[in-house]
Amino acid sequence: MLDTTNMDSEQKKKIGKALFTVFVLLAAFLGLKALSTLKEFKYIGRGDYGPNTITVTGTGEVFAIPDVGVLSFSVIEEGKSVSEAQDKASKKINSILDELKKMGIEDKDIKTTGYNSYPKYDYVQTQICTAGYCPPGRQILSGYEVSQTITLKIRKTSEAGTILTKVGDLGASNISGLDFTVDDEEKVKAEARDLAIVDARAKAKILSKSLGVRLVKIINFYESGGPIYYGMTSMEKAYGMGGDMTQVMPPQIPTGENQTISTVSIVYEID
Repeated sequence: MLDTTNMDSEQKKKIGKALFTVFVLLAAFLGLKALSTLKEFKYIGRGDYGPNTITVTGTGEVFAIPDVGVLSFSVIEEGKSVSEAQDKASKKINSILDELKKMGIEDKDIKTTGYNSYPKYDYVQTQICTAGYCPPGRQILSGYEVSQTITLKIRKTSEAGTILTKVGDLGASNISGLDFTVDDEEKVKAEARDLAIVDARAKAKILSKSLGVRLVKIINFYESGGPIYYGMTSMEKAYGMGGDMTQVMPPQIPTGENQTISTVSIVYEID
């Protein structure tokens, strides 16, 4: 305990003022602490609220003339052994590829996308049916089937019809999937995305003005969309629904144009 016996009145006043100041500061601190606690009680159970936001959607579309055609064809051969079937398939594939290279198709645009070998069986009835009953037959290995599928990229789209005819004449089968695309699709997608973003930003400015709010910053972004193909895109259209490959005159195959659409959603924080 503070001893004030030997202190003069001036010293006692100074000590009193100091104690009073400490008391006032302590009371203020406790008061602020109490108010903070009351505010915490007020929001218990309500959860945390994020910033106010608005979401706008923009769309961009780009039309591009396809500069690449892609098609697939197969060669299927049979033989008494796997090696015999493989040899037949290889000779036919090689003859087709040699002709394609003479027509300007480069090695980088020729790709094997499937190679399969299967045993073939004949179902043989070894016993004679009697009294309406036929004993079960059995399967006998009759040979092997080998198939190879090639995918081509045709950079001179005007020659697509001639190439189709040549491949068919040389004995290829299952010719399908002639699609016309843009070789650099990512560039076209980026152009469509940029247009969609410009559209979304313009809408955001109009909306914020109508609502009487201010756009603070972008807090989220979403994108969707892809290419939509027009023009000739299937072998059925090229050769008719029956897929008749015996035509002498190469078919006319218009490439049309591709429409790439990008849709974006931008979430803005507002105040």
